[in-house]
Amino acid sequence: MKQRLLFKITLLFNLLVTLIFLNGCSKGSVSKNTITPPVTITTPSFDPNALRGVWITTTASTALNSKENIKQTVANCKIAGINNLFVVVYNNARTTYPSQVMQNLLGVSILETFLGRDPLKEIIDEGHAAGLKVHAWFEYGFASSYGQNGGAIIKAKPNWAAKDINGALVSKNNFEWLNAFDPEVQMFLMNLMKEVTTNYDIDGIQGDDRLPALPSTGGYDDYTISLYKAAYGGANPPTTSTDGNWVKWRAGLLNSYMKKINKELKAIKPKLIVSMAPSIYPFSLNEYLQDWPTWVDSGWVDLILPQVYRYDINAYSATLSQQKAYLKNNTSICYPGVLLKSGTYLPDDLFLTQMLQQNRNQGFKGECFFFYEGLKDKLSFFQNQYAFIK
Repeated sequence: MKQRLLFKITLLFNLLVTLIFLNGCSKGSVSKNTITPPVTITTPSFDPNALRGVWITTTASTALNSKENIKQTVANCKIAGINNLFVVVYNNARTTYPSQVMQNLLGVSILETFLGRDPLKEIIDEGHAAGLKVHAWFEYGFASSYGQNGGAIIKAKPNWAAKDINGALVSKNNFEWLNAFDPEVQMFLMNLMKEVTTNYDIDGIQGDDRLPALPSTGGYDDYTISLYKAAYGGANPPTTSTDGNWVKWRAGLLNSYMKKINKELKAIKPKLIVSMAPSIYPFSLNEYLQDWPTWVDSGWVDLILPQVYRYDINAYSATLSQQKAYLKNNTSICYPGVLLKSGTYLPDDLFLTQMLQQNRNQGFKGECFFFYEGLKDKLSFFQNQYAFIK
């Protein structure tokens, strides 16, 4: 009996020792056997084929003021995820490249600040070396000057002035305008575009809310009135500039010019990207005679970048949805213009993120930012957040 009891005690002791040993082994191997949650790696969500652009101008910017500035501008754009540069080549009666067209017209071939240089060639070379596309942006288009009563061009060619119902020079938001319907004026702009297309390794050309455009108060010059009379049996144009048929007829003249831009420039360089950055529709039609949905539907533009410049997300979302409706099935060639800086205004990171998310949610895979100085101010956002927004 004692022997049996002793055996049971020994057996229990050995079992206890074994359990203690196994428990010790288990604790010693925690790091090997513990299941850790998988690490989520966030990857950039950029569509490699989508446009991510920025406008570069001479107004409130020194981006083009030296070769070193151009190198830094391109470098900043590259690290920000930008792949298309829209670089000003013409504004306020001056070019950012040596222009024979301007030399013939005004005796001044280039913006005086750039004498002895060719900033357009410099940024094309630098941009292409970094793998970026470079577009020639004709910022002023049919606007002759800003706050200068027509400036040098109207002084040299007074018959080129756009006229309102009172016979006065057309002015809107302090911009004074050339007559966008005048054949000589149209040829002048076309010659500038052809000059750049022929002489530079440019990827594209671009007009905006001033090309092709004219404030709807214009069209009361003798030439345009004679065209209207010929089309309408000698009748004078309506005295109300916003008359629907009068707006449509004048917009049709600009449509014809848009078609001509595409045809003549692609005859020089078939792979040239023809893009336009108009105001939002129908504001663009009613205020600037820009019927850009027709440009898109007719295949006269390769890219359309409507200026969806808004200051709160509700307004931005609503405007974006409105523009999308006018695109029909052409969403893939549209990249919304996003306001990044105006004076001292900069959108905060939250609002900027919301706008970009709206773009993606509504099927727009990229955008173009106005303008470079804002990108420079928000470079940290672009480096660390832009690529990951879905």
